[in-house]
Amino acid sequence: MSDTRDTLDAALRLVRAQAALVRRFDSRLGGLHGVSLADFTVLLRLGQAPGGRMRRVDLAEALGLTASGVTRGLAPLERIGLVTREPDVRDARVAYASLTATGRRRLKDMLATAEETATEVFAAPAWSADDIAQLSSLLARLGGTGLTGR
Repeated sequence: MSDTRDTLDAALRLVRAQAALVRRFDSRLGGLHGVSLADFTVLLRLGQAPGGRMRRVDLAEALGLTASGVTRGLAPLERIGLVTREPDVRDARVAYASLTATGRRRLKDMLATAEETATEVFAAPAWSADDIAQLSSLLARLGGTGLTGR
């Protein structure tokens, strides 16, 4: 295989692996908590933010989404009471997304489910700690962010 075909093969394998992971996380999070992996990542980013809130534009940047994509993603979370919209008292153009008390409690349970799922995916002996660290490093080179947003 040429270098071009090798890179395409690697990219397609990554896309396929990502789709499989999303399905697995969606199934577990949806079945136990009624949220998707995308919903969970929004809640997780808010949970990591000071005070459990972020400007919507900053949340969009942290998640690699557009502002309208974040608005669409937040709407169902607002409807079920996990997130609320807060205006900025000094600037009417700025809006914050904020975890509710219910959102904080539910996020703890979702995080435990996500951690269990990740542990199952990367179980030994198929995956060593070094394998996981190397994969994490390689994904970071592609722009992937993890728990800390780095």
